Amino acid sequence: MMRIGLFLLTNLAVIIVASITLKLLGVDHYMSGAGVNYTSLLIFCAVFGFVGSFISLFLSKTMAKMGTGTELIKQPRSAEEQWLLDTVAELAHEAGIKTPEVGIFPAQQANAFATGWNRNDALVAVSSGLLQRFRQEEVRAVLAHEIGHVANGDMVTLALIQGVVNTFVMFFARLAAMAVDNFLRSDDEEASGPGIGYFITTIVFEILFGILASIVVAWFSRRREYRADAVGARLSSNHSMIGALQRLKAEYEIPDQLQGQFTAFGISSHIKQGFMALFSSHPPLDERIRALQSR
Repeated sequence: MMRIGLFLLTNLAVIIVASITLKLLGVDHYMSGAGVNYTSLLIFCAVFGFVGSFISLFLSKTMAKMGTGTELIKQPRSAEEQWLLDTVAELAHEAGIKTPEVGIFPAQQANAFATGWNRNDALVAVSSGLLQRFRQEEVRAVLAHEIGHVANGDMVTLALIQGVVNTFVMFFARLAAMAVDNFLRSDDEEASGPGIGYFITTIVFEILFGILASIVVAWFSRRREYRADAVGARLSSNHSMIGALQRLKAEYEIPDQLQGQFTAFGISSHIKQGFMALFSSHPPLDERIRALQSR
């Protein structure tokens, strides 16, 4: 119920902020009897595309905590939690960023994530399963990888990419919908505004173009993983980073290990084959290991 409420609140915030911005820009509408104002249409799509992307970015820590059940470590209750806090602080100092919040989320799967709207207001969290089964040097390498994401500004970069993608998805979906709407109109029908065909096909084309556009976002995400691995290797060691990835690979080869687990923000993900690999946000672990071995 809380997740649904957060979703509705996010969308309401997008509508309110976008409406105010559009009014300030003087973009009240982009379609009229005289035709389409393409400049207004592009501004309309850009405002909605970037506002939605950045609101998601600003809420990323809250959504991640809720989605994973992450519990922040504020007062360490064990030597392990103290070591976790000290290690993150040390890695953050070496990377030249403010120490992120640190948390643990309940999952037997070995996983970790980093999120936050800027490099000095981030969250790094690891799963309880990773802490239980990985050696300290491997946990340190995983944490260094996540610190690499923060130091590289990956969250902001992907938000900008998503904003651009959103803009063009909305823009071209509306152009395609206009073409379909004009085709469905009868010759004697007055073109005073969009018809039902426009509203239906806009949704259809946004879904189709959105699926295709996710390939672009996923490609950029995979590139950022290699960069985070490189930072992880620099902050810990190349040997430790390779060892952590090899341990992850061994665990992911266990059948059904990940079913029902949260993997959206994780350091690793299912290895997808063929066309579906284009939608993967993470490269195959074997490729990441080879990239580090070739350094």
